[in-house]
Amino acid sequence: MNTIPPNHYNYIIAGAGAAGLSLLMRLLQESALQQQSVLVIDQQTKISNDRTWCFWEAGTGLFEPIVYHRWQQLRFAASHTDIGFSIAPYTYKMIRGIDFYRYVLNHSAAFPQVTFLQATVMGCRNTDTGALVETDKGSFTADYVFNSIVAAKELPPPNFKGYFLWQHFKGKIIETSQPVFNATEATFMDFTVSQHNGTTFMYVLPFSANTALVEYTLFTKQLLAPEAYDAAIQRYMQEKYGIAEFKTLHDEWGKIPMTNYRFAQPDGNIIPIGIAAGQAKGSSGYAFYFIQQQTAGIVQRLVQQQHPATSVAWLQRRFQWYDKVLLRVLEQQIMPGADIFTAIFKKNKPATILRFLNNESSLAEDWHIMRSVPMHLFLPAALHTALFR
Repeated sequence: MNTIPPNHYNYIIAGAGAAGLSLLMRLLQESALQQQSVLVIDQQTKISNDRTWCFWEAGTGLFEPIVYHRWQQLRFAASHTDIGFSIAPYTYKMIRGIDFYRYVLNHSAAFPQVTFLQATVMGCRNTDTGALVETDKGSFTADYVFNSIVAAKELPPPNFKGYFLWQHFKGKIIETSQPVFNATEATFMDFTVSQHNGTTFMYVLPFSANTALVEYTLFTKQLLAPEAYDAAIQRYMQEKYGIAEFKTLHDEWGKIPMTNYRFAQPDGNIIPIGIAAGQAKGSSGYAFYFIQQQTAGIVQRLVQQQHPATSVAWLQRRFQWYDKVLLRVLEQQIMPGADIFTAIFKKNKPATILRFLNNESSLAEDWHIMRSVPMHLFLPAALHTALFR
């Protein structure tokens, strides 16, 4: 692994987060691409446990060795509803940010053609022979640039006519003095908390009887004051588990765009990846699984000596429309989010729901899920999104 960059590379990866490092890892897995030179640019070194990624999949994936915990039982709770269920053949998996960073960085250390540069990316542009990245430490060229950096200007502007919500959350890994958690079952959504601010739920991932990640999550336009998230977690632990005091081992906070906004598209030899390419699912905010699908597709095209830009198949575009319909219902408060998800979980098999959320369900399964919610509310929303935005 180099530390002093030359001027030109086969590939430049701008941003060393989930998308950038997933792409790097996949490049290094392919013997046909292992000799290609790669420059990875990020303004920060990845040495902290700054986030957690969760996803579900059947079988084993590329990052199986660093899965921190896994569950095959999930729970959904809402007013007058409490459902525990198996998600076979899926497994719900959690990867810690620090484990992910170390795993990829340690693996790439064996490849001298990979260079890491700590710098701020100022901009990217196409050239006659590839693309150029400008940084505060110089300019570098490549055959292709893969950009995962989301600039503030790329978020929907004030005059955006579509739908936009933040999925924002505060999570705490807590330790209790009493055994209160069931480590074999994760709480996927618990809507029994106040819905005063909008669609709001708790998310609980237990690691043992005494430790768990407890996360307060909202789908709203406005963020909350920092202390509001802490107060909600404190109240939940008291009301749900009878625990007034606990030890906080780790804090994490984040926000993910939920929108039908058209993020950056491939531009010549500059390929956006990850959230910068709209890989966070508009209706749920889940991104890690979709990032893996996108980066795998890019590598496959490179192996086949094709332009690496991937596209969404025509039939798959229906999921973008489903997301847009749900976003309209949530943003316009046509139906409470808690009621929507309760109807879906009460009337469908768990594996079907997870396939649907992964954009992998069949048309028949889609229809069954759509029939779960009140058609007199969703049909006008569907028609509006089809005709207007």
